[in-house]
This record gives sequence, C-alpha cells and structure tokens, in this order.
Amino acid sequence: MKEVLPYNKDGGCIISISGLKKSFGDMVVLNGIDLCVKKGENVVVLGRSGSGKSVLIKLMVGLLKQDAGSISILGQAVETANQKEMNALRLKIGFLFQGSALYDSMTVRENLAFSFVRNRKIHKRTLVDKAIAEALDDVGLIQTMDQMPAALSGGQKKRIGIARMLILRPEIILYDEPTAGLDPITSVEINNLINKVKKQYDTTSLIITHDLSCAKFTGDRILMLNEGKFIREGGFDQVFDTSDPRIRDFYNYNFIQTT
Repeated sequence: MKEVLPYNKDGGCIISISGLKKSFGDMVVLNGIDLCVKKGENVVVLGRSGSGKSVLIKLMVGLLKQDAGSISILGQAVETANQKEMNALRLKIGFLFQGSALYDSMTVRENLAFSFVRNRKIHKRTLVDKAIAEALDDVGLIQTMDQMPAALSGGQKKRIGIARMLILRPEIILYDEPTAGLDPITSVEINNLINKVKKQYDTTSLIITHDLSCAKFTGDRILMLNEGKFIREGGFDQVFDTSDPRIRDFYNYNFIQTT
C-alpha cells in the first residue's frame, strides 16, 4: 500500500488518502483512491452522478467505513479514531450537505444556534447571537434571521448551510454538490461565495460536484473520478485538454458556459 503522506501544517497534506476502496456488495464504488490536499487549496472531485463522489466524503468524516486504504485528516487517522477523537476532528470540518439539511421546524437563527451544541465552549447568549449575525452577514442573508426554511429559495438555503458551517470556524470544508438544483445565476453566486469563504476564512476545501461551471470557477485543482479511480488531474483546461472519450463526453454533455 502506498504510504500516507504525513500531515504538515506548513505545506504538506492536511487531507491524505491512500489506496482507498469501498464497495457495496458486488458494486465497486471506489477502487484505489489516492489524494493529497494541501492547506489553502480548493480541490474539486468531478464526476458523473453515482460515480462515488459523495461516498468519498462520507468516508472522510466517518459516516461510512472503507474496505481498504487509509484516510488522514489534520494528522488524525480516520479509520483508527475512537469516538472522542472523531468528534474532535468533526469540529474542525464543515460539511455542506447537498440538501442543506436545515431543520424545517426551526427559524434560521435557531438552525444556526443549534450548531453551538457541538461546541460547548461557546455558550453565552450574547456570543451566540453575535456569531450568528456575523455568519449570516458574511453570506449576505442577515435579513433572513427570523424566517423559516420554507420561506427561503434553494440558493438561500445553500447560503444558510454555509453560514452554519462558518460559525464553528472550520479548518476544512467539504462541499457536497453545492450548486445542485440551482439555476445558473444562483449557481454563480454560490461559486463566488465558496471562493469568498476560502479567502476570508483561510479554509481548505474539497468540493464534490458534477457541475463543470462550479469546477471551473472554484477549483485550484481538479480530479476526474471515473469507475472508482481518478483518471485525470490538473487545472480545468488541463483536465479537459484530452481526446479521452470518457472526459470529452462528460464535457460535451455537461458544460454550461457562464461568464
């Protein structure tokens, strides 16, 4: 097995994955994934729906168990972490779910306040309210604080999901299909917000998507996932400068040019 690269806060891999495999019955989803994400990078994993992208990040946060291989995040080996170690690691990782995962019975304020249940160090109401206001202001939705999720658009729900992550000041953010189900204009707004978060909060991000516009505008580096393996890596133009039919067909079918 390929050795997992050591965590080095001064420029090494803060996410290091080696030989990662995952199957469900006879269906092989990931078949030997190697990945190094360095501090400050926005790395995009690009692939068709059902290619295993979401399985990858669920393995990274311990929601699924791999069949083989190693995952190290911020120096913590995920596969050997006990519950206490895993909980501590998750406090450093923001996770934007594909469906935003807001509680319909809670206001926006209450949804964000619920995040503090994960961080017992922040308990004073004044500090909680201040953090909520700052996070909502950063995503441009301070006016929605007392609204219910049902009153929000899909794009607004995505922004609220990002605000909920930002409250805990994560070192790493995992975005699961951040533009799924959004119109092109709203998708561009979310892409811009992802880049703003990286710059303002100095985050490292792994962005899972099949949206080529999202990949182009947010990714410092792109990896193409196909049949359980990464088949190409580089900048956007590098990845698609190929005659490989697997990549060209994906480009021709999916790409929507936005400016």
